[in-house]
Amino acid sequence: MANVLITGAGSGFGKGAAIELASRGHSVMAATFSQAEADEMAAAHPDMTTMKLDVTNADDVAQVSNLDIDVLINNAGRGCMAPLTNVPLDEVRETFEVNVFGMLAMCQAAIPAMKTRGSGRIINVSSIAGVLAGAMSSPYAMTKHAVEALTLSMREELAPYGVDVVKINPGPYLTGFNDRMVDGVGPYIDQDDEPAVNAHQFMKDVMKDQADPQEICVALADLAEADQAPVETFLPEGIREMLDAVLASRE
Repeated sequence: MANVLITGAGSGFGKGAAIELASRGHSVMAATFSQAEADEMAAAHPDMTTMKLDVTNADDVAQVSNLDIDVLINNAGRGCMAPLTNVPLDEVRETFEVNVFGMLAMCQAAIPAMKTRGSGRIINVSSIAGVLAGAMSSPYAMTKHAVEALTLSMREELAPYGVDVVKINPGPYLTGFNDRMVDGVGPYIDQDDEPAVNAHQFMKDVMKDQADPQEICVALADLAEADQAPVETFLPEGIREMLDAVLASRE
């Protein structure tokens, strides 16, 4: 059984994956953004260890270097969608702090022990937005494009040390995360701006058909357990082909 640390485990994919892995007998450290979330997880799931860990807080991240981690699942994330022409730069910076710099900080904290041991796996939660960007989505998509580069570069760097780095690219899943992002666009668009309003409505329509998040929770657990994990996992089934078709139509 593996020692698994999951960030963003207070809700969504992280919470579901933590529960799934604990049910399979793994030693799970569920890292949550707030102490309240950690207390809630500890009360509901006494079979796992919980800890308050904000990936943008250097003191919180420093704790990781003292932990025995076989698998690190970088799931903590922040959503932000708005037109690039007027999105507040502070919103974009904060999204990068969580989705990119926070992820890198977690990796840097966990990697030394993995390299010394000669084994380990890092699973980065990316998104279909990591390979596809469009109107309104770029404040978030830019960060996930960075996660793609981070994952592939780190994979090459760490392979000689026996440390595996992979990613998972979920499409729309019903965790509430996507809905909050789409709903957050409203304040940043002029309702008299027809193209912007239409683009926002298109996003709302897409989010009406979201998949069961348990599929990603199980996939994360499977990746943590796999003897050999694929470098990338796109879900739900068929989403990779759909993305390729959209990208080809832009050529």
